[in-house]
Amino acid sequence: MKTYLRLTRHNGNTALFLAVEMSLVSTLRGVPLHIHAEGLRGTGKTTIMRAVKQILPMITRVKGCLYNCDPAQPYCPQHKDLAPEEIQALGSEQVPMPFLEISHSAKIGTIAGSIDLGKLTNPSKPEAALLPGIIPQAHRGIIFVDEINRLADTSPEITDVLLDVMGTKPGRVQIEETGLPVVEVPALVSVWAASNPDEEPGPLAEIRRQLSDRFDLVAPTGRPSTPEEVMDILSINEAVQGTDRELSQQEKRRLEKLQRDLESIALESELVMPEYLTNFLANIYINFNIESLRALEAIRQAALLHCALRKRSQVMISDIMAVLPLALYHRVSPATLTEIMNTVNNRMTGNEKKAFSNNNRNGTGNNSRFVQFFQNKNQAQQPAGSSQPPRGNHLTCETAPPQKARQLRELIGKGLIKRESDS
Repeated sequence: MKTYLRLTRHNGNTALFLAVEMSLVSTLRGVPLHIHAEGLRGTGKTTIMRAVKQILPMITRVKGCLYNCDPAQPYCPQHKDLAPEEIQALGSEQVPMPFLEISHSAKIGTIAGSIDLGKLTNPSKPEAALLPGIIPQAHRGIIFVDEINRLADTSPEITDVLLDVMGTKPGRVQIEETGLPVVEVPALVSVWAASNPDEEPGPLAEIRRQLSDRFDLVAPTGRPSTPEEVMDILSINEAVQGTDRELSQQEKRRLEKLQRDLESIALESELVMPEYLTNFLANIYINFNIESLRALEAIRQAALLHCALRKRSQVMISDIMAVLPLALYHRVSPATLTEIMNTVNNRMTGNEKKAFSNNNRNGTGNNSRFVQFFQNKNQAQQPAGSSQPPRGNHLTCETAPPQKARQLRELIGKGLIKRESDS
């Protein structure tokens, strides 16, 4: 078994690790944070997201409630009208935060809810009752959708349900069954998704733009960039291949410590965004003509979480700088993002710039690879035959050959590569 803490962190996936930990904390605080990992196949997007199940914090619910009702705020059809004394009499229990997945073969009834056939066919006391689907059962937790771009293309009905769930915070889900009254329940759930934009049917933003905008953050996930990182990944894969071993006591203690740290951050942090930073974000929204107000909400929420994870008491502009690429990757052009980040950078103090630079150099930041991702996007948007370089980017694209690459004819001429005629 690959533990969450043993997964190799490198510049290509640091943003995703940051995003999932911010979303965990935010969900535990009662505010969903929807995240989308986008990148080439085989870069570990799904592995990282599923491994988070090992560090899910605990939640308290009404004992046996399939909707995960908070005893202090029961909301489900079964418990919402009960008095506090009645809720107390039912008792409570602690369970791990829900982590459920939506498959591509799922039906609307499986996702939203349907008639409880067990109760309907009970010979002693038949009754028509609702059985909550995946979304209501994931209340106060996480829903994961792999290959979200393919689901958006082939299952528009399920996509519409996700739009309702992600449209507000908390969202809502409506359960409709013939012969039963329509039931609408809140859905306080963070939606996580992964996709490969280079595979059919293409990037999510081109298939269902409304759904793409519902994701607060998009974490571009790339390949490891050094042989050492690749060797580390392969050694971990080799160590766990074909085995289903139990975690050691040391591994369990480390996972439990991370879980407690995340719970502590979620329950103790009372950060607020300073008014001058809110005003700064409002000016960015106006001056750069950003289309969606969700972008500002995502930046503000993520900046607060970024600060909380670093256990600071004051939100700084460097927190905004750290989460800007995640919140705007799918909402603005690469050139616009570069201009926005330059604007934010000019507002940072010398100490903030130094700390931000150190974070990226040590791999604890998330901007060190974004420039390359955005250059790739820029090049894809350049018209054929255009010699105009992408705006705002002076780094070498990671898909380009090294500057000191030797020409093939040079290698042939020196006998390093043999031709067929030489045999």
